[in-house]
Amino acid sequence: MRIEFTGDVFEWRGPAPFFYVAVPDAESAEVRTVASAVTYGWGMVPVTARIGGTEWRTALFPKEGRYLVPLKDAVRRAEGIGAGDSVVVRLEAW
Repeated sequence: MRIEFTGDVFEWRGPAPFFYVAVPDAESAEVRTVASAVTYGWGMVPVTARIGGTEWRTALFPKEGRYLVPLKDAVRRAEGIGAGDSVVVRLEAW
């Protein structure tokens, strides 16, 4: 599975702030087609993600019928990303 989409960065404030990009509905449906074969615990889907020139391994979180891409601080700093920014995300399941 390889997908690319544009989404807005948002902040979720829990015990510590976390930043995410929501995978759109159509692309989330595509993720679901491979999820059962690659998921581990709580429906997490391991992927290689890329924004700009930064690539990292992470896991998508299922949330309300969609998936969320967590953005590490190192990724946000490297790409100059903040809450409300629109970014192009590329995902590949592994």
